[in-house]
Amino acid sequence: MTQIRPSLLKLLAPLLAFAATLLVLVALGGGGGIELPGRSVGVDVEVPPSASTDQRIAALQRAVHDGLADPGGYASLGDASLQKARENGDPSYYSRAERSFDAALRRDARNVSALLGAGTLAGLRHDFHEQLRLGLRAHRIMPELADPLPVIADAQVELGRYRAAAGTIQRMLDLKPNLASYARVSYLRELSGDLEGAVEAMRLAVSAGAGVPESVAYVQTLLGDLELQRGRPAAARSTYRAALAWLPRYAPAEVGLARVRIARGDLAGAARRLRTVTRRLPLVSYVTLLADVYRARGDERAAARHLKVVRAQQRLLRAGGARPDAELVVFEASHGDPTDAVTLGRRLWAQAPSVRSADALGWALTRAGRPRAALAWVLRALRLGSRDPVFRLHAGLAARRAGRPNLAARHLRVALVGRSALSPLQARDARSALEAVR
Repeated sequence: MTQIRPSLLKLLAPLLAFAATLLVLVALGGGGGIELPGRSVGVDVEVPPSASTDQRIAALQRAVHDGLADPGGYASLGDASLQKARENGDPSYYSRAERSFDAALRRDARNVSALLGAGTLAGLRHDFHEQLRLGLRAHRIMPELADPLPVIADAQVELGRYRAAAGTIQRMLDLKPNLASYARVSYLRELSGDLEGAVEAMRLAVSAGAGVPESVAYVQTLLGDLELQRGRPAAARSTYRAALAWLPRYAPAEVGLARVRIARGDLAGAARRLRTVTRRLPLVSYVTLLADVYRARGDERAAARHLKVVRAQQRLLRAGGARPDAELVVFEASHGDPTDAVTLGRRLWAQAPSVRSADALGWALTRAGRPRAALAWVLRALRLGSRDPVFRLHAGLAARRAGRPNLAARHLRVALVGRSALSPLQARDARSALEAVR
């Protein structure tokens, strides 16, 4: 069957009209769940293809201990450590991965697998300048290879280098029209507010990923998230279930089904599902959502208990070398000290001028009682045309508090179209604010 090789310029037409004036782009999430480049292991290291991540780590560690691992073997151990961090949410595996990639590069400074692994790790730690540097270095060593391009593109997007990112993704499509390239096109379409186009590209990603269960489950879940933004919880539910058919107990899809329950008013069912997921994988976003569900049900004690878990998880992330990100800024603004959140938000913007950074700083300023300053930032976050309901909620609340009721109403209506993607407290706030400005 002939593969489709779409032109990125055509896929991104809604965005290109604004490219000259745009300052920021939102994160692709580091590409952590979509087709990390394959790595070779040392020539004397035997790891069965069916091996679990723990078995893979054990075999590679034995090879390292016995002196059998070549630079590729060290790089593979680093990749396996990153995979383990994805599976259990333990950021201490970032440090283990770093040691492995460093060991590989000490033995061979031009090892592309190690460079890309280190670049992926830099992105996960929100050091996007380093991610870009390593990706470009790998690309210079092997310019014919497609593997460096996702690392490069993700960093370019985070750093607001829109035209460069578009060119990189077009090159990805030309060389390898696969799940990774289609997923990135989908995200760029989403940024422009073209949710239908984003769904179209994500469906291509699903089709291109057949045979790799985790990758397909990942993009199926992203497709479900898009359906929630479009106000289609039934379609989202079907998509999340399809993801779980590929990979049972896949946490992001389980959380998606919890969001569907929230959208349908079943907070008890959502809490049950979220409790099961967070016991296994206590990621910040999952635990925060569970705390919001408890608060919406009036259980402030349980909510406070889970917010303490979030604070502990943030400390672990920092210990693992991660820089502050938009999620931390929004959390601190909503549940901590808004003044500290503003400081973090300004630091974040200086490091990674993305749409998410602009939104986070705007929300922090709103919560700190500075809605006029906030409004400039939340509107900057929307300059690409995003219909993200959280961004729109933040814009609506800032506009309302800044004395701009008509502007507030416009953004709040968009937020409520995608209320299925909001937490129960966010949806309640959007409805209340809209009623107040009518």
